[in-house]
Amino acid sequence: MSLPDYKSSGKQASSAISPSPVVHLNVGGYLFSTTLSTLRKHPDSKLAELFSSHPKVSTDGQGRFFIDRDGSHFGAVLEFLRSEKLPTENIREVYKEAVHYKIKPLIKRLEETPELFGELVGRQQFLSKVRHYQENIEVLIRIARAEAVAARRSTILIAVLATEEDLGSYGDAKSTLEAGKESVVTFGPWKAGPSARDLLDCVKMDIESRGYKVNIEPHHPERGFLFKTYDIFYNLTFTWW
Repeated sequence: MSLPDYKSSGKQASSAISPSPVVHLNVGGYLFSTTLSTLRKHPDSKLAELFSSHPKVSTDGQGRFFIDRDGSHFGAVLEFLRSEKLPTENIREVYKEAVHYKIKPLIKRLEETPELFGELVGRQQFLSKVRHYQENIEVLIRIARAEAVAARRSTILIAVLATEEDLGSYGDAKSTLEAGKESVVTFGPWKAGPSARDLLDCVKMDIESRGYKVNIEPHHPERGFLFKTYDIFYNLTFTWW
């Protein structure tokens, strides 16, 4: 199936007085109707590419153009193309769709909203200064999944070294741990700014965004003679059922 090509001079002239053809879409089971000009509004977007004069999408049994992607937030994308109106909810989800469809004006506008501005400018800037942060998140999930076979919960010991001083005392602190706690996943140090609690909130947020249920509590080791406490250790617990 081919679609009109408004790039030619003749078609451009006629489009000024003729309505743009209606296009019926099936986006992952969600049905939409819009115009070809709306889909092509931003020429460098993926939608404009998909609905060029030779569409790069297949059709379903009813003849609708089919996009094999979750369409639960496509309506918000379509509304922006029609009216430049921003969504008031599900900002993060719509942002992912805007990135997927490469709609640069929508991406830029969403990045300026308070919800994403704080995430992109504040939180991500902070995490970029925490060495091996993303790698450690993957390690935590991998260890927890390995332990899930044997127990309802998986508890992993983590150390948050917010400062160089924390790093310097880490060796002595680790020696106070009870037997069986030799394996510790460490975060930090980083320079100034957010606290250890902020880092722990980020860890919890990022793991839960993957669908896991987790809880973080301070680690309280067994107290012995001449015991010295360190407040850098925490128990990260995954609950499986």
